[in-house]
Amino acid sequence: MKQPSYRGRYFRILTFFAGMIARFIYWELILRKSGFRQLAKRTRPERFRREAMRFRALALRMGGVMIKVGQFLSSRLDVLPPEITDTLADLQDEVPAETFEDIRQLAEHELGAPLIEKFEWFDETPLAAASLGQVHRARLKGSEDADFVNVVVKVQRPSIASIVTVDLSALQRVGGWLMRYRPVREHADVPALLREFSATVYEEIDYQKEAQNAETFFENFSDDKFVNVPRVVRNLSALRVLTLEDVFSIKITEYDAITAAGIDRGEVARKLLDAYLEQIFEDGFFHADPHPGNLFITPLPRTKGSKRKSVRWQLTFVDFGMVGRVPENLRKGLRETVVAIGTRDAARLIKSYKELGFLLPGADTQALEQASSAVFDRFWGMSMSELRNVRPNEVRDIGHKVRDVMVDTPFQVPNDLLMLVRTVAILSGMCTGLDPNFNLWEQLSPYASKLVKEETSSAFNLDNILKQVGDVVQAFIALPSQASRLLSQMESGGLVVQSPQVAREVRTISRSVDRLTGGVIFAAFLLSGVILLNNGNAQFGGGLLGAAGATLLWVIFGGRSRN
Repeated sequence: MKQPSYRGRYFRILTFFAGMIARFIYWELILRKSGFRQLAKRTRPERFRREAMRFRALALRMGGVMIKVGQFLSSRLDVLPPEITDTLADLQDEVPAETFEDIRQLAEHELGAPLIEKFEWFDETPLAAASLGQVHRARLKGSEDADFVNVVVKVQRPSIASIVTVDLSALQRVGGWLMRYRPVREHADVPALLREFSATVYEEIDYQKEAQNAETFFENFSDDKFVNVPRVVRNLSALRVLTLEDVFSIKITEYDAITAAGIDRGEVARKLLDAYLEQIFEDGFFHADPHPGNLFITPLPRTKGSKRKSVRWQLTFVDFGMVGRVPENLRKGLRETVVAIGTRDAARLIKSYKELGFLLPGADTQALEQASSAVFDRFWGMSMSELRNVRPNEVRDIGHKVRDVMVDTPFQVPNDLLMLVRTVAILSGMCTGLDPNFNLWEQLSPYASKLVKEETSSAFNLDNILKQVGDVVQAFIALPSQASRLLSQMESGGLVVQSPQVAREVRTISRSVDRLTGGVIFAAFLLSGVILLNNGNAQFGGGLLGAAGATLLWVIFGGRSRN
């Protein structure tokens, strides 16, 4: 694809966004302050939609990073209006292919030899072409013991690294402009978003990193017979060339072909969601670009003697340039979210928002909890087909209420959740397309139950029990000394007590605090000892029961001696 000069490209991006910002200032600032507030408000949705269409056309013409920017913006549901995100939601990374001569030269430079020496056959017609690279089928010069000979070779577009640098430099300049506008500055950290986006793009053009991602993914699912991951041919891979086992099959959106193959589409939808739940909550490493060209359904041949009526199949993942990572603290917040949704617990859902960092200071959590409860009460448990039968007015009314709360609430999605939000949104559409009756609640409930059981069992872990007991004992042992210091201060004049009756009452309170402290420590030792005995740990359980007995004697006799 012919590209404009780097300087021309840079100024073309700046000119486009300068025009967009100028139109925004005219409508949202100048006209609104000139008495045309209602006109600006009434025309806003259509104006935003037109701006998104203009950007979409620019992205398709220029390719490079601009298509990635459109996909990035379509996922920013927290900071952009739906007129923009909806318009950009289906922006596909499909652009005209480079000439084979340019691709051949780059591949031979990276591999250090002519293609004819490395491959038995190399298809000059690309299987797929995207903004950063394109894919060609090929056949290895395999030996008899080779596991596979059919491969795909992913080759980067010539000069794409320079184009990426130019595009990102222009976007950083635009980001500086946007941060001068206070509403933008208060609702989004644009430089941080651009840093995160830039890191993702640079990782995508590092094919050695993608090879490592593919191998990690292969290892994570090595024991799952329903998931297939292509193997990497390391000796035919480099920084800008990646050779993988050819696993192309039925695209996950080719519904008729899946049905014709004898495969249950509902089963595919359930396995797709299960695979992503495992990636997010167990591996902390997930495939972040699940568009139809990257997911396949692979029918498997029947095994001899098999009595299985339905066709065996595998869910096949390809393209690991865009992956997401979920650190443990984020995974904990996501687990809270799943458990809250699976158990219809609105209060716990708000708690998960806090752990995820969604809610900024000043958020009205009570209003959020009420809105979440309303959604649970009305829609929890419904399948997609049942939801479609709900009166549109009712859905719109509840949707407006929830949106009003979210607009009034200071919240934003943290950067490390951006790819996950986009992935889940695409995933939801895929599952519904595979099975119109797909019920997300039924799929989440068993997983939520599993997480609750894990949470409960970990709560009774010996280390956790001893830590909790230690915290309780430490806190309550401090109470008598604190009360004594308070009483001493009163008696020594550090605190003025004008009434003898008050002083006597304070001493009485001090003795009561002693008894209360002892009672709480006794209960903590007793409960912990019983739990440990029930779990088969007689040594620690017996020790804690003995400590409980000693504490009880102190409460009875120590309390009397103070009277």
